[in-house]
Amino acid sequence: MTKQIVSLKRPKSASDKGSILLREYVSEIAKTDKLPPHDLRPVLLGLFGEVGSILATAKKVDREGKAYIGFHDTVAEEFGDTLWYFAALCRRLKIELESVFSAVSKGPGYGESIAASDLLEGSVSHVASFVASPSLHDAFLKLGDAVSPLLDLRGPGESVRGHLSVFADHYLQALRAAGVTFSSVVHENIAKTRGRFLHPDFSRLPTFDHKFLEEERIPQNFAIKITQRKSGQSYLQWNGVFVGDPLTDNILDRDGYRFHDVFHFAHAAILHWSPVFRALIKQKRKSDREYDEAQDGGRAIVVEEGLTAWIFSRAKALNYFEDQKSISFDLLKTIGQFVKGYEVDQCPLMLWERAILQGFAVFRKVRDNNGGIVIGDRKARTIGYRSLKRGRRT
Repeated sequence: MTKQIVSLKRPKSASDKGSILLREYVSEIAKTDKLPPHDLRPVLLGLFGEVGSILATAKKVDREGKAYIGFHDTVAEEFGDTLWYFAALCRRLKIELESVFSAVSKGPGYGESIAASDLLEGSVSHVASFVASPSLHDAFLKLGDAVSPLLDLRGPGESVRGHLSVFADHYLQALRAAGVTFSSVVHENIAKTRGRFLHPDFSRLPTFDHKFLEEERIPQNFAIKITQRKSGQSYLQWNGVFVGDPLTDNILDRDGYRFHDVFHFAHAAILHWSPVFRALIKQKRKSDREYDEAQDGGRAIVVEEGLTAWIFSRAKALNYFEDQKSISFDLLKTIGQFVKGYEVDQCPLMLWERAILQGFAVFRKVRDNNGGIVIGDRKARTIGYRSLKRGRRT
């Protein structure tokens, strides 16, 4: 028999994957905790910030009404981030997250029901449900109040567990008021944090076109020659054939954007996704109408081009990511929102980071040399650069 804290509401969204033990959640995210292990302050600052983000969603509901269409997804993500910091805090205080929520569920504000479990560990689950449902504003404000005493924590003490329980109680009530299931928050947070902070297993990543014929697949290995003529326009050649249109920077402040196709090559080699590259080399998945229209069509191309231009504008302010070994989490999360609904949203954020950093490393070499050869390797999920003059690969 298992004892767990779950909502009585059945999962509604595709992200819901059913019940999950909280100790399993703690285990799954443990390696994503990169903060100092013996310093509570970064964790407390993060927890306070994430609770503030939850509260901010209520403000947007008031201000924008039905125009604020992203409330559910946004607040669910913020609840997940808050839970992550709360778990990190419990980890440093040597207190089990599961025990905190278990104690809270036995309080006067909760009733208990028995449910048939979908967990292998037990056939029956005890389900803690709320006796009353608070309003959204009341629940969020009380959650804000509950985080304040935690800011004074500096280590284990007699009052620690009490403060944690109060916060956990108001966290669950705020979840209920927001109409978000606990299990969906947990599953989404595991996927997001592991995708961002843990190196992906290449053998388990999607390839998107392995079931198609070779002429409809992105080549396993490719070399694209990029040259610049006296006009200042850049040209692409693949297998000795010119592909695509000649490009200029299309901006008064010349910044090398004429070579931006490098980023599409990085997407193709590392993410195994690029509707733009497929269009350039005319290897769309036309044998499957759904893929041809939904994944390789004009809208997908616009999404990739728009995303590439947006990332470039951010990189421009950061010296094109030179000497950077990581990409900000906020930028990666925006990318995830940008490509939602397309096959590439299955790729973890760390893989996007790899594609961006390698893509800009090659871009800088192409820009500095007014051309070069870009080498893509899907198996190794890499792109490299070879000079046109010396034929040396870097």
